Amino acid sequence: MVVSGKYILDTNIVIALFAGEQSVLDHLKDAAEIYIPSVVIGEMYYGAHKSSQTSNNLQRIATFVASNIVLACDAVTAFHYGNIKEQLRQKGKPIPENDIWIAAIAKQFDSILVSRDEHFSFVEDLTIESW
Repeated sequence: MVVSGKYILDTNIVIALFAGEQSVLDHLKDAAEIYIPSVVIGEMYYGAHKSSQTSNNLQRIATFVASNIVLACDAVTAFHYGNIKEQLRQKGKPIPENDIWIAAIAKQFDSILVSRDEHFSFVEDLTIESW
């Protein structure tokens, strides 16, 4: 059962937050709990290294990490990952590997995944919102 107000943020939502998108800011005000998967932080660091403002972006991410709860993958996450990946294989609906890990964390913590990626809809029993 998904707990209302308990959210896992995908990379595109964190990017929108960094951009100051009002819709994301408004939703965050009403959120009881916010969590960031370690996979999302990795994607953010990768983006920072590719950017023209690497140093500034690395610092921004470090500040973000210090002020949020980051969820790491563990054996329970891996269990959910295996289930999700097999379900997607059976449906013939593959999604990016990192997104399977993100979905696994959302399922592990019975949270709502906030993302703008439509392919998360292929994951069974995953509650998704798009801000």
